[in-house]
Amino acid sequence: MNLIRFKIVLIILKYLHNKKNGKENMSKTAIFAFQGEAICFSHALLNVLDLHNKGEEATLIIEGKACSLVKELADPEAPFAGLYKKVKELGLIGAVCRACSAKMGVLEEVTAQNLPLGEDLQGHPSWDGYLTRGYTIITL
Repeated sequence: MNLIRFKIVLIILKYLHNKKNGKENMSKTAIFAFQGEAICFSHALLNVLDLHNKGEEATLIIEGKACSLVKELADPEAPFAGLYKKVKELGLIGAVCRACSAKMGVLEEVTAQNLPLGEDLQGHPSWDGYLTRGYTIITL
């Protein structure tokens, strides 16, 4: 129960800080992409970019089978490679799961692309870290 109260206090403090700085309406969204099909992953890319372009704080966390797309989309000829490149260049990728990247055989590629690794939950990115910082989590 104390952890829940602590999280509520953090959310309230963040809201008050943002209100003081004129950002009370700014949302924070963390999109966790799990699907390994490029067509599904493209929606995560499109939405994180759309939120960013509208002035919202958005981040993409790549998990599960989606980790394999990091290698696939590095090929400029791959469908959605341009969209992936833009999201990456804007720094909108918050984390790529270390455990899933290793399991999918792309950990070396993730590291070569200098993408941040998420590993604070037994090798996976923790949702709690994003919730504590006031993010709304969406999974795809």
